[in-house]
Amino acid sequence: MASGIRDKVAIIGMGCCKFGERWDADADRLMVESYGEALADAGIETDQIDAAWLAVGFDAVNIGPSGIPAAMALRLNDIAVTKVENYCASGTEAFRGAVYDVASGACDIALAIGVEKLKDTGYGGLPVRTRGTMFDMVGIVGSAPGNFAQLASAYQARHGISRDDLKRAMAHVSVKSHANGAKNPKAHLRKPIGMEAVLNAPIIADPLGVFDCCGVSDGSACAIVTTPEIARRLGKKDLVSVKAISLSVSNGWELQGNGWDGSYFHTTRIAAARAYKEAGITNPRSQISLLEVHDCFSITELVTMEDLGVSEVGRASYDVLDGMFDADGKIPCQIDGGLKCFGHPIGASGLRMIYENYLQLLGRAGPRQVGKQPTLALSHNLGGMPNQNVSAVAIVGLLGP
Repeated sequence: MASGIRDKVAIIGMGCCKFGERWDADADRLMVESYGEALADAGIETDQIDAAWLAVGFDAVNIGPSGIPAAMALRLNDIAVTKVENYCASGTEAFRGAVYDVASGACDIALAIGVEKLKDTGYGGLPVRTRGTMFDMVGIVGSAPGNFAQLASAYQARHGISRDDLKRAMAHVSVKSHANGAKNPKAHLRKPIGMEAVLNAPIIADPLGVFDCCGVSDGSACAIVTTPEIARRLGKKDLVSVKAISLSVSNGWELQGNGWDGSYFHTTRIAAARAYKEAGITNPRSQISLLEVHDCFSITELVTMEDLGVSEVGRASYDVLDGMFDADGKIPCQIDGGLKCFGHPIGASGLRMIYENYLQLLGRAGPRQVGKQPTLALSHNLGGMPNQNVSAVAIVGLLGP
């Protein structure tokens, strides 16, 4: 009977390059930057890595349909390199592959790396491409802001919240992320903003304004994992272990009936419940110390708090305005700036979230280190649109002696 992977795998090294408009580097260079940091952090050599997993969201834009680009850029020694795609949740998917590889006993040390080079397309959002006669993100129509604006409208209607109150809560989400991003030297956007700037910004898709939307970035993030036993033989003392990874993919239920009202992410609720069971978490609101969630839009972060069970259904906007998720709040969220300000290189985002949680757990986050020592940190990575998506939840925490 399946027993899960709790505490069977430890992270021994992580790396992340600076995100942004990286005209100075191609995808290979970005991977080398994040990998170099992870390798030095792990204290191992390349020839000790047994398998690798590469995440890319838009292969035709920057990397072909194989693991070869990562193997060549990182000079991996004829090992298995598997390329994965799962929309914007691809980074966590690569991490899941590497962790499961180690947990299964198939290898001793595995690598997960994500990369995206989007700014070279010259496109302001996600690149629009076609394969044959259909848009390649099959089943998804309309723009991302348009689809997530409908999520906001549905949430507002479901819970009887006024447009102005919802706008203020979403604005607080954005202000918080900009304040946090200003302390992060690797963030794409590092300028604090005020509430009035957000509330008076041009509308992109009502009720979402400019500051409610994350941009896309170039960037790469990387993790090296092994068993706790091997980690200790390598001299590692403070270990961050994987408590759970859960993935839930929409089966079309949201689109095929009237059971879903458009106000929440069904897959996030499923993935979170499974992850909590595996990690032994019974009350996430009191047990989770730190959050990194998929804030592609400010409404996404707000709704996700309810789907993860850290806010009661219909009450997330009140928790947000009460400062619960601020840097000095009960459960800091997006302490590195999140997708909104750190940036959103599609294939790297899930790994970037885990990278920040890893640094915070080890007390190595510098000026943005949270005041209270975190013990359990959760990352939530979402791909697709509200009505058809994939949700990934990864929980990491300090492993006792």
